Amino acid sequence: MPDTTARGLRHVEHVMGTVFSFDIRDKPTTAIHRALAEAVRHLHRVDAVFSTYRPDSYISRLGRGEIRLEDCPPEVREVLSLCAQATHDSDGWFSAIPAGSLDPSGLVKGWATEAASQLLHEAGAHHTCVNGGGDLQLRGQAAPGTPWRIGVAHPLRPGELATVITAGRDLAVATSGTAERGVHIFAPHSGNRAAPFASLTLVGPRLTLTDAYATAAFARGDDAYDWVETLHGYEALAILPDGQEWRTPGFSRYGS
Repeated sequence: MPDTTARGLRHVEHVMGTVFSFDIRDKPTTAIHRALAEAVRHLHRVDAVFSTYRPDSYISRLGRGEIRLEDCPPEVREVLSLCAQATHDSDGWFSAIPAGSLDPSGLVKGWATEAASQLLHEAGAHHTCVNGGGDLQLRGQAAPGTPWRIGVAHPLRPGELATVITAGRDLAVATSGTAERGVHIFAPHSGNRAAPFASLTLVGPRLTLTDAYATAAFARGDDAYDWVETLHGYEALAILPDGQEWRTPGFSRYGS
């Protein structure tokens, strides 16, 4: 059940194999309560449609060739179109078939989180943080005159932060790394698992592509810095396995 506090409304939902949290700093109106319930239903629907761990999901059946794209809900076409855009923008370093089988997971979580945030926004919740397993869509402010401040865990120093991101406007934050799930990102051009960084955090305007681009940048390795520099509105912090780090020049606007 949502937790209504003096500061707004909070809710935690276990879905899609991770934890989603909602932190709403607006007055919790009836419309906002309804939008939160709709956002939670949306996340469970996304899991049912896109989970690669469910053999009966649309994406699993589509990947096995048992159904056609036309047989799937419209959001499957939307997600695969966004995946194609991310593949194009990243020169193929993002892929919906990273290990040779259909798996758009590198984009789906960010897309689902952003959509949940949009549902709240349309209901009048303009100051929100929606966190999908560590990837965040931020809107508005934490309090009047107070920006959101988001700690990014250091992948090599448990209990320490790599940086604190200050969001004075709508912002998305996505991190790809090995600390939580081990080496799980595939380099599409080779089909091998990639671990050039301990973690890479990308900030951008909206989470769908920020999440996908973070995955692509992680897989790119050595040339990730130069590629992120070509992306308008995106900045990155990367921590290498030996503890060294680099930041794109504009990251200083967000991270300490």
